[in-house]
Amino acid sequence: MDLSLRFLLSALVGFAVTALLSRPVIAFAKRAKASQTILFYVDKHEGKKGTPTMGGIMFLAGVSAAVAAFGREKLAVVALCVTLGYGLIGFLDDFIKIKFKRNLGLKAYQKIIGQLGIAAIVSAFCYTNDFVGTAVRIPFTDVYADFGWAYIPFCAFVFIAMTNAVNLTDGLDGLVAGSGAVYFAAFGIMIALAAVDAADGGRTLASAQYSSLGVFSFGFFGALIAFFWCNSNPAAIFMGDTGSLATGGAAACVAVFSQNALFAPLIGIMFVVSCISVILQVLHFKRTKKRLFLMAPFHHHLEYKGIKESKIVSYYAVITLVAAIVALIAYTL
Repeated sequence: MDLSLRFLLSALVGFAVTALLSRPVIAFAKRAKASQTILFYVDKHEGKKGTPTMGGIMFLAGVSAAVAAFGREKLAVVALCVTLGYGLIGFLDDFIKIKFKRNLGLKAYQKIIGQLGIAAIVSAFCYTNDFVGTAVRIPFTDVYADFGWAYIPFCAFVFIAMTNAVNLTDGLDGLVAGSGAVYFAAFGIMIALAAVDAADGGRTLASAQYSSLGVFSFGFFGALIAFFWCNSNPAAIFMGDTGSLATGGAAACVAVFSQNALFAPLIGIMFVVSCISVILQVLHFKRTKKRLFLMAPFHHHLEYKGIKESKIVSYYAVITLVAAIVALIAYTL
């Protein structure tokens, strides 16, 4: 099958399966009263009470179907397993919140142990895998830096940072789905270019692995687009930690497995903004007892500045798109 057709079909399958599942999943979540508990201090979201959550199940099914249909090579299968692993942690967190009608699910240490465990396993996989290895491309160059043994802690850091950054960004309707779709489309294009280069160089095994990873990335793109349909403001369902942690794990997979981990902070710039805004808020408050932002993460600060939720989502998606174009230019230099 032609490579471009394979990628387009994977996006279509991801979209179609997610879209088909949306109505029954939302209906089931409502019947089961699997609704999101709203934090008491986010008073602007009072109207979101009762909105069902754990919608990440929908697009995880879409991605799984895309990989099963078009990307059964090792890199895509491992990426899917890692994604589902992080999704399971998020599912447990969501389930506890729903079961006990509270906003606190898993304890912080329980979450981090689970995240670190998966990160350690996938880091060891990358270190020993012939198609990933310990080399990382430096943006705006064609140079690859070999991290050697230091690659394992570096890789683990990427997974921990990305999963938590995406999780922090998931605070407005459609915010992660919109920006995430652009992120996966950009990495899908980069991975497609790598697959073509490998094929032209006679490295058929590498090309097949990169192609499967491209299927995973484009499948995720299609699935998130479908999820955005019912998650945009006003959201019919939230992705929950089931979806946000899985999306973060998947975002780390496509970056690390393609040897482009250093492009992730650029393409995922708004995820980085969310993470850094929280860190700065905490450090500034500890030092001065004053808030740097009206509320962190940064998207809540913009809300309290009077900017409409839909506008903030648009800003994040557009900025991510511009960053993605810059990254693609850097990649092709």
